[in-house]
Amino acid sequence: MRNVRVARRYARALMATVTDSGQVDATSRDLESIGSTLKASRDLRLLLASPVVTPVKKTKIIRGLFGGKVGAHTLAFLGLLIEKHREGHLSEIVEQFGQLHDEAEGIMTVEVKSAVELPAPQRETLHKEMERLTGKKVRLQFSIEPSIRGGLVVRVGDTVRDASVQRQLEILRTRFIEGGGLSN
Repeated sequence: MRNVRVARRYARALMATVTDSGQVDATSRDLESIGSTLKASRDLRLLLASPVVTPVKKTKIIRGLFGGKVGAHTLAFLGLLIEKHREGHLSEIVEQFGQLHDEAEGIMTVEVKSAVELPAPQRETLHKEMERLTGKKVRLQFSIEPSIRGGLVVRVGDTVRDASVQRQLEILRTRFIEGGGLSN
């Protein structure tokens, strides 16, 4: 169940706390690790979301999994989530905290879809071009989407630039139907 508003509120509270103590980067790394563990373990996600498992048992399991691996602020925060019955939102909170951290660092995430995996030189060129265009540090997230047939679909925030072969074919099809042919 996604509840972005709740997740954003908890992520902001955590960000404020760790900013005051100078632990933003460490907490960000902790949450990335926790997020990876959550993605990898369906059982852990189900356990955290289960109303049948008691908060005491959840706390014990979380301390066993992450105690000594994450900082005291992060562990205390996980305990607070369990106490407030918000542990089911942990994945969303991790995601929201990551976004807040990126905003604070001036990092923008750019999603790139291609039909095949791009070679390293093309990735580097695209990375430099995106940084030049946005004026910010850029983190590229690549995914493969065979249906676009070729080219790229790039998403920067709310803006999508579709330079895929699939899109070009759709444009040609529309022109032919409208009687425009290739001359336009």
